[in-house]
Amino acid sequence: MSLDSAAGAPRRFSIVAFDPVCGVSGLDELTDLRAFARRLERGDGDDVPGPFHGGFLGALSYDLGAAGERPARVAADPWNSPRFVGGLYTDFIVRDERSHESWLVLGDAPGDGRAPVDARRRELFAALDHDDAAPAMLHPESALVRHTSADEHIARIDEVRRRIGAGDLYQANIAHRFTRAISGSSVDLYRRLRVVNAAPYMAYLAWDETHRAPGTSFAPGALLSASPELLFDFDGERVTTRPIKGTAPRGRDAAEDERNARALLASEKDRAELAMIVDLARNDLGRIAITGSVAVEAFPRLESYASVHHLVADVAARVRPGIDAVDILAALFPGGSITGAPKLAAIDVIAEIERQGRGFFTGSLGFIDTRGHAAFNILIRTLVWRPQDDSSPARGEVSFHVGGGITWPSDAAAEEQETLVKGSALAAALEPLAEAAAAARR
Repeated sequence: MSLDSAAGAPRRFSIVAFDPVCGVSGLDELTDLRAFARRLERGDGDDVPGPFHGGFLGALSYDLGAAGERPARVAADPWNSPRFVGGLYTDFIVRDERSHESWLVLGDAPGDGRAPVDARRRELFAALDHDDAAPAMLHPESALVRHTSADEHIARIDEVRRRIGAGDLYQANIAHRFTRAISGSSVDLYRRLRVVNAAPYMAYLAWDETHRAPGTSFAPGALLSASPELLFDFDGERVTTRPIKGTAPRGRDAAEDERNARALLASEKDRAELAMIVDLARNDLGRIAITGSVAVEAFPRLESYASVHHLVADVAARVRPGIDAVDILAALFPGGSITGAPKLAAIDVIAEIERQGRGFFTGSLGFIDTRGHAAFNILIRTLVWRPQDDSSPARGEVSFHVGGGITWPSDAAAEEQETLVKGSALAAALEPLAEAAAAARR
């Protein structure tokens, strides 16, 4: 799997991890992650560059819900996604995206059944010497299928506005889903996505039957994320969350691009939408922070990505003694920017209106290392891939969601159009090579 800081800001370290000590098994609740992550002890050895020093790498499904609260009553997501995927890793490559230096890190976990470090190093170098990866060859095998019509999505937005007018909540993020059959491996598709929609919190993670917990059943698959959004970053003392709210399309030329950016920064509606989520983030951090340490450090800041501009804010705090990364996950997950406010009311409204689970969409992917440091993205701008034919790993089906935050001033038709802007780069990644390259240039 990889955590890939491919482009955008902040951009620093990328990690490619392989040959896990063990895969995720038996996890069902968010707090189950604590014991699993601690199964790998911090050992002696050389200093490791970058933020990850070995430990848990994996993804959490949105359908885990808010820790310690009742789960929303909703049908399973259409692909019956697992709640967790990932594993414990001591072997990985770290790349500094500023200096362009890379390091190979190999570690021992006694009794794990793997070959000695020297043998693993020789095997890896031999594989790298013979790497002859061909350019990604992808071809769609069906049209892009939209599962909720524009009219129905607009009706859902109007229903959220009715709930807001009735005082049930202030904001809810409502999404809809696309699928497409495609020939080509999930790795080839990720390589394509990386060209078309590079972002600072990209990630690739594949899973198979080794990740199944006893008594569970789910198909193998992969996550291909081009996420621009950070759920949180934790260095053992200080935690930062970076919610996104407010979207505008990139312009067709420099002048139009600048006009769109200025208009987004000046938009009272989008600034108010971000302010609501910043307030929610402050409250969430307040559950685990030293009193008086929660601070908004940037509001709003404009960030520009491949196909959109966003408004972003940084909210940071120092954590109380005894608080660990899982406590922070429990306080923040799922991210307020992709639920709404108040969070529990928004989760209930989302379940009622969308009528099915989201799977990994708007969940999180990241790490908890052996020091207790952690970082997780929010799984937006994310493709979920599954094989279409067990006999051919190069034939698959892809699913992705797009959505947006709905507030009382929202215009339903404009919100519908915004979802298509957000999904444009994902859709382009599924096109034949020439069309995808053209979309990337746009």
